[in-house]
Amino acid sequence: MPELSSMFNLSPKLANQTFDLKNIISQFELEPGIKIADLGSGSGYFTIEMAKAIGDGGIVTAVDVLESALETVRARATIADVKNIHLIRANLEVLGSTFLSDNSQDFVLIKNVLFQNDQKIRVIREAKRILMSGRKLVIIDWGKGVGGLGPPDEYRTPKESILSLASQEGLIYEKDIIVDIYHFGMMFRK
Repeated sequence: MPELSSMFNLSPKLANQTFDLKNIISQFELEPGIKIADLGSGSGYFTIEMAKAIGDGGIVTAVDVLESALETVRARATIADVKNIHLIRANLEVLGSTFLSDNSQDFVLIKNVLFQNDQKIRVIREAKRILMSGRKLVIIDWGKGVGGLGPPDEYRTPKESILSLASQEGLIYEKDIIVDIYHFGMMFRK
């Protein structure tokens, strides 16, 4: 399936201009030195900022299905002089495709991924598999029924449906993450 952001003329730069990254990331409650998996990293806007937030003692693994997206992350990290990023190409709908160990990540982010996946539950399962017990998962995606920027409404999934899928996997809802008028965000604990 082609990347929907390209199908709907959503340049990564335009899509991320709606975000106040530092404010959003501050809500993640990240700690120095932790391990983070950014599932569906795209061009790395969140990846780079999270890597800066956790410092050189931590590592952010940027995972995307597109090699071109990972190349952009690599280039942006070089320009920003950020060295604590690891890149993995994987299909998140395939359990274990990230090759990250079970229970190995302190924090997992899934951003603007679920709207373009038919197997949303598989993506959530992969996030749960790699997340350490008691640690946090944040899901950010396009809100349904909000119009404006982003994919057509028929591609979006209601927040309540994502909440239900995560709960079905045993993830515990903790709080909403304030993103912007086009997105919803939720934090869960494993």
